[in-house]
Amino acid sequence: MDLTDKTILITGGTGSFGTNCIAHLLDEHEPRAIRIFSRDELKQSELRMRYTDDAPLRFFIGDIRDRDRVIQATKGCDLILHAAALKQVPACEYNPFEAVQTNVLGAENIVAAAIQNDVPCTLLLSSDKAVNPVNLYGATKLCAEKIITQGNTYATYSVARFATARYGNVVGSRGSVVPIFMRQAEQGSLTITDERMTRFWITLPQAIAFVLDRVAQMEGGEIFVPKIPSMRVVDIAEAIAPNAPKVITGVRPGEKLHEVMLTEDESRHARELDDCYLIYPEFPTWRSAPYLAGEPVVDGFRYSSDRNSAWLSADELRAMLPTFALA
Repeated sequence: MDLTDKTILITGGTGSFGTNCIAHLLDEHEPRAIRIFSRDELKQSELRMRYTDDAPLRFFIGDIRDRDRVIQATKGCDLILHAAALKQVPACEYNPFEAVQTNVLGAENIVAAAIQNDVPCTLLLSSDKAVNPVNLYGATKLCAEKIITQGNTYATYSVARFATARYGNVVGSRGSVVPIFMRQAEQGSLTITDERMTRFWITLPQAIAFVLDRVAQMEGGEIFVPKIPSMRVVDIAEAIAPNAPKVITGVRPGEKLHEVMLTEDESRHARELDDCYLIYPEFPTWRSAPYLAGEPVVDGFRYSSDRNSAWLSADELRAMLPTFALA
């Protein structure tokens, strides 16, 4: 998608993805305006100070729970990148009503606003936690995916179309294990929940590139899953602090040993492209033509972090740390 002279709204725009995406858009594209939508006025003020007054940034204080404010923020937009969410697993478990209002009802508000304002493209940023969820955060992201996908049904008489980018852990993002291990390394020992644990990993630049490429590709209803490497958590610890003691604490409530980004059931309506898997909707009532992109995946295929064909080594992660330490 050519983003020249386009108006882009990023919900959760002061988060790790949002702030880095803004920098990328300003460096690589010439948007008419980038609207940063978030609740935190301090983070917005700090972000504003990074740029000159002539940067095409518009700062919207608001909450995606507030449909009227979302409708106002999306007027005249060409693209919505929906990154806002409550993401901390323990916080969502302790505050389930809040998690539902933000992650589920917030997604509904985004869909309603995009349809009302005829926003052509909306892309949800989802997580591998949404697949076979074992915690509330994952369950709310699964609901958000369903709402975004079936939002296309409600948009039959609108130009609005909706799709999802589902990817794994972002190395170095706020709350991820990399900055946690880096802080623990300064204190002397690292805590590991289980030595068998594996995770999918993607860098922020890779995530941004993947999301923007999918905007150009989406037709409505797709879930895009990138082909990214896995890594054992013990190897992450080794990369960050090879000589520090490792303390095994046990798997935490709501945590999996391995993550999945594409299930056997989804594989029946998924196809493989060079750089990603494309999961098509099972009930595409808004479309009559068949989908032809890519090749069908093998029946029963499962894309999980422990059965991945690509692995990130400790040395490869160690080479990335100077960049991620600042993410």
